[in-house]
Amino acid sequence: MTDRPQLSQTSPTIRIEQQGGPEMMRLVELPVGDPGPGEIRIRHHACGLNFIDVYQRSGVYPFTMPLSLGMEAAGVIEAVGEGVTHLRVGDRAAYASNPPGAYCTLRVMPAKTVVRLPDAISFETGAAMMLKGLTAQYLLRKTLPVEGLQPGDFVLFHAAAGGVGLIACQWAKALGLQLIGTAGSDEKCALAKANGAAFTINYRSEDFAARVKEITGGKGVKVVYDSVGKDTFEKSLDCLRPFGLMASFGNASGVVPPFAPGILGAKGSLYVTRQTLFTHIATREATQAMADELFAAVTSGQVKIHIEQRYALADVAQAHRDLEARKTTGCSVLIP
Repeated sequence: MTDRPQLSQTSPTIRIEQQGGPEMMRLVELPVGDPGPGEIRIRHHACGLNFIDVYQRSGVYPFTMPLSLGMEAAGVIEAVGEGVTHLRVGDRAAYASNPPGAYCTLRVMPAKTVVRLPDAISFETGAAMMLKGLTAQYLLRKTLPVEGLQPGDFVLFHAAAGGVGLIACQWAKALGLQLIGTAGSDEKCALAKANGAAFTINYRSEDFAARVKEITGGKGVKVVYDSVGKDTFEKSLDCLRPFGLMASFGNASGVVPPFAPGILGAKGSLYVTRQTLFTHIATREATQAMADELFAAVTSGQVKIHIEQRYALADVAQAHRDLEARKTTGCSVLIP
């Protein structure tokens, strides 16, 4: 059932008319109607900021224009469309979801990847944790080397002081893994270490491949989790033990160029995968199961969500500049 129609509603929304730099983003008022079958209307209290937003804005990922940006947020359900049974009007809720459009106050969207937010988790934390936390969940729990991961195993995680990285550092420690985290400054390395990384490497001052071999006694790691892309991909392969897994899940430094599969054999019969969250949350059941595990990790205290930057929705261009310049640590949120 839907509540009474409020057809005159509009919402401040960040939209681009063409892909490009942060200056392409505009704050516009867009009409918001009632949800159709399988949809909900949600009023946001906080919106998340992610590197995928940069890719969509800049043109790394092509989209039809105009495009409303943003992939995660948290707020309160205002209306529920026909066929939606897992959410009710008044529920606190959060999501990481396609299609983009989370940089706004109010929106209508598909309900299947929206989940109820536990009362113990604030709206800001909910907005900051969904895309990054679900990403950490599918990496550490589902994107595994052929030999699996056992307590004591070494894994390499690039950008360990970022939003996904800090969650992964804590979660890996809870799983008994020895996470080797890379970051671009001594301060960021210290942050990753404080959040559970067993070892850290400043990739600006150290050769991370050589250091990984040293840490692991020359054996290498079972898996590399890499959201950096072009700058780290090739050397990451040299960090893997035989039958190891290179798990690419982002392009912060640029898209990985084509490579000859033969090098995987020469470097130890390696595996390579390119992962994306949206394959993992393709169904409501899968989304709920992953979210339940994430919420349990957060509410138990095993994983703390660090919100280090807050921006007004109107200041989203500065938020993108800071993110691209790697000036941020942990998570950032936009306040509508």
